[in-house]
Amino acid sequence: MRPRLFLLSAAALCAAVHVAGVLTARPVWRYAELLSVGFLLACAVVSRSPTSRWPLGVALAVLLVDAVRTMPAAGDSDGDGWKVLVPGSAREAPSAFESGLALCWPSLVAVVVLLVAWRRSGWHRQTAVPAGVLAALIAGYAAFRIVSIWRAVAAEPRRTAGTEVADLVMAVSMAVLPPLVLGITALALASALAGHGRRLASMGATLLALVALPLMDTSVGMVAMPLSVGSDSGLFAWAGITPTLSMPQPMLALTMAVELTAYLLLVAGLTDSPDPVDASPAEA
Repeated sequence: MRPRLFLLSAAALCAAVHVAGVLTARPVWRYAELLSVGFLLACAVVSRSPTSRWPLGVALAVLLVDAVRTMPAAGDSDGDGWKVLVPGSAREAPSAFESGLALCWPSLVAVVVLLVAWRRSGWHRQTAVPAGVLAALIAGYAAFRIVSIWRAVAAEPRRTAGTEVADLVMAVSMAVLPPLVLGITALALASALAGHGRRLASMGATLLALVALPLMDTSVGMVAMPLSVGSDSGLFAWAGITPTLSMPQPMLALTMAVELTAYLLLVAGLTDSPDPVDASPAEA
């Protein structure tokens, strides 16, 4: 078996194991996501495409760092014992923007790196128009979430429209901003890759843009709101697919599956063959 095919297959298998652990809220193997991204990084390193190897390697290295940072802890050695909170030891709560950025900064950095490498001579009307339509839909969903929360807060009988309403709307707007930027940037990358003839990689970037939708709802859910407003879930919130006892995190698992599939398609599409002369970002 060719090294590229072996590495892609191993990455897909580890990704499936990780998604299964997310779905059941019990990690099947704590190293699954780490190894999945690691196999993709190895695939980029051994790639025969010189113009894809280094940008893709840098992008995947960022994702690998995040996979190490978010790797599940081993066992339950701490148990459920008492914990003493020392006054003044708690960290300041992050802002709405910081909470949203924490969810998507690795993907955003990876997309920006790839976009810088493939942006030249990749812009064509036949690829830019579909990307623009999808970008408008993602921006429209962000606006829909902001407006719906503003209407729900303003309609509360115990709350008058004023500073509190404005502060909450601003917090929600800042929370959805990082996922919105991720979605639009990923669509710009998809358009550029399609213009270079990298259709498979373009599909991966498009899937990554769609991940921005559930990330928006997750970011909004992290903003402190009145109970009546917080129950107004978005279309892609954690309860978008009804959880069960055996599968407590279906929406989160679906989001993770789409995200890892996007990375797999990006790597497969950018390492499938040497770059055509007319599609090389270095020569364009």
